[in-house]
Amino acid sequence: MARPYTNEMSKLGETFAWAATVDLKALRQAVRSAGLSPLRAIGSGGSLTAAHTLVALHQRFTGRLANVATPLEAADEPLDPSVATWLVSAGGGNVDIMAAAKALILREPRQLGVLCGREDSPLAELCRQHPFVDLLLYPPPAGKDGFLATNSLLAFTAVLTRAYAGEFGGDADWDDATAHLEALLVEASGTVTAWEAATAPIWARPTTLVLHGPSTRIGAVDLESKFTEAAIGNLQVADYRNFAHGRHHWLAKRGEASGVLAFVTEADRVLAERTLELIPADIPQARIELAGGASACALASLVAALRMTGWAGFTRGIDPGRPGVPEFGRKLYNLALPRPRRKAAPGRLTPRQVAAIARKSGAEPSDLAASGELDRWREALMEFERRLAEARFAGIVLDYDGTVVDTRHRFETASKGMITELARLADAGAKIAVATGRGRSVRHDLQKTLPRSLWPKILIGYYNGAEVASLDDDEAPDGTATPCAALLPLAEALRRQPELTECARQEDRPFQITLEATRVMPESRLWDLARQVILMAGAEGVSVTRSSHSVDIVAAGVSKLNVIRRLRESVGDGPILAIGDRGRWPGNDYELLREPFALSVDEISIDPATCWHLGEPGQRGPSVTFGYLTELEEEGGRLRFAQGSFR
Repeated sequence: MARPYTNEMSKLGETFAWAATVDLKALRQAVRSAGLSPLRAIGSGGSLTAAHTLVALHQRFTGRLANVATPLEAADEPLDPSVATWLVSAGGGNVDIMAAAKALILREPRQLGVLCGREDSPLAELCRQHPFVDLLLYPPPAGKDGFLATNSLLAFTAVLTRAYAGEFGGDADWDDATAHLEALLVEASGTVTAWEAATAPIWARPTTLVLHGPSTRIGAVDLESKFTEAAIGNLQVADYRNFAHGRHHWLAKRGEASGVLAFVTEADRVLAERTLELIPADIPQARIELAGGASACALASLVAALRMTGWAGFTRGIDPGRPGVPEFGRKLYNLALPRPRRKAAPGRLTPRQVAAIARKSGAEPSDLAASGELDRWREALMEFERRLAEARFAGIVLDYDGTVVDTRHRFETASKGMITELARLADAGAKIAVATGRGRSVRHDLQKTLPRSLWPKILIGYYNGAEVASLDDDEAPDGTATPCAALLPLAEALRRQPELTECARQEDRPFQITLEATRVMPESRLWDLARQVILMAGAEGVSVTRSSHSVDIVAAGVSKLNVIRRLRESVGDGPILAIGDRGRWPGNDYELLREPFALSVDEISIDPATCWHLGEPGQRGPSVTFGYLTELEEEGGRLRFAQGSFR
C-alpha cells in the first residue's frame, strides 16, 4: 500500500541533504558528454517533470536546444544519432520506459543516458547488457515513492542541478540554491506556513490557473501532473505572456469557479505584478514569492508544488500519496506500447548485417532497397565478410582507449574478460600489438593485468606509433617533455594561443603534442583551434588526429601504421587484423582502419571495402572488441574467425 503523503513530505530535508553530498562523478561525466550536443529527455508520470528539469538545465547551461518526449513519442520518432538521449525513471520497471529503452539502444545514439533510482530494476539490468549506455543509478534514501513522485523527483532535480552547475562553472548557482532551499524543507518554517495560508482560499474553487516565469516552470509543470494524476482538481498552466494570448478568457467565462496561483521571482516581478493587477478582484490569487537565482527558484518552485499538492488534496478530501487506483487504471498502466513499425530486412539479411549496413551507409537497408542502393552495400558487406572468413591472421593490432578500455573509464585497467581473451590469443602464439596515443600509463596498466610471461610477446606503439617497444621494456616510452626540433616552434605557438591557454591542457612529448580540453567544448572547436595555429605557424609535415577526449599533433613519419610495420618484422606478409574505434577521418584510428582487414567497434569510414562495424545491434566499444576476440581461434599458428562469426 502506498504511504501517506505527509510521510513523504517529512523526508524532503533528508532527500535534499543526500542530493547535496552524494558522489556525482558519473553523472557529471555524462552531463559533460551531453553538453556537446542537443538533447532529448524522456520520462513519464512524475519522471516527466524531471525530464523537464533536465531540458531546462541543458538549455540554460549549454545554450543548446533540448526537448522533452514521452516514451511513446521517443520510440516512434527517431532522431539523428548525434542528439544526446536521456531516459529518466525512478523505478525503472514500467512497460513504457522499457519499450523506449529497447528501441533507443538499437538506434545506438552517440550518447544514451539513463537516470534511474533503482539498482535492481529491469531498466538497469537491460542497460548493463549494453555498456555504451551511461547508466546513472541514484537511489534516494527515502526509498520508493508513494502514488506520486515526491522524494525521487526532488532527488533527481537536485542532483541534475548540482551536476550541471558544477560541470559548467555554476558552483555559485548551486550554493545560492542550497541557501534559499534550507527554510523551505522545514515543515513549520515561516515561509512554508505563509504559503499554506496564502493558498488556502484558492483550494475552495475547483479550477486553479498557475502562472509562472521561465525559472519556475518546473513547479507549474509538476502541479499539473500531480493534480491530474491524483484527481485533486482542474489545473491549467501558462507563463505570464502565454496567459495573455487567449488563456485569460477562461477567467472571463468561469472566474467564479477559478483561482490563480502565481510564482513570482525577482527576474519576472514587474511582469507578474502588472499581469496580476489586471485579473478581476473577485478571483482569489495566491502569490508564491521565490528568492535567489534561476536554480534556486526552480528547486523552490518544485518544493512549493510538492507541498501545495498536499494542502489542496487534504482540503478536498484526497490523500495524494494514496488516492486509490481503479482496476481499469491498473490495466491501462500495464498496456504495452505499440510494437515498433519494423521494416522488413530485405534480401534475408540477419539483424547483425542490417545493423552493419545501416552504420556504414547511414541509412536503413529497407530505404536503401527502395532507392536501388542496397545491392551495392550488401555485396560490399558480403565480400568483406568472405575475406575475413578466409583470412589466417599473422597478428592483431588494437587501439586502446575506446577499444580495449571504455573511454569513459580510460584510466582504469581493462576488464577481466578482455584480459583473458588477449592472454588466450597470446598463449596460442598470436602476435598482438597495441597502438595508442598514450604513453607509459598503458604499459603500467597492461603489466598489472597480463601475465609477465606474455610481456615480451606484446608490442606497444606509444604516442600514435612514435615509439614501438615490447611490453617488457620498462625504459619505453621516452617521456621527456621536450618536443623534437620539428615540433618545438609549433608547441610554443600553441601555448601562445589565448583560447587554447584558457580551455586546454597541453602535453609535449618528443614526437607528439596532445591538447586535452579542460572544460566542456565540442571536439570540432579544439580541432579548429589546433588547425588554425598549425596553418598560422606554417608547420609542415605534421599530422593531426582527434579522439573523443583530445587532439594529437604528431611529427612527420609518426603513424599507427608504424606498429603494423614493426609487427611485420616478425610475422612477414601475412594478413594483420586491425581493430579500433575512431575509423572516421580525422579520427586517430583512420589510418589504422584503412588496412584491408580492419574492424571498427564504433565510428567507421565510408570505404565499403574495409572498416566495418560488425558488432551486435545496440553494442559498441570494448564489448564489441571482446566479441571479435572471442570469435577468433588458433589454426596452424595463426588466427581465424570461427565458422558462423558475425551472424
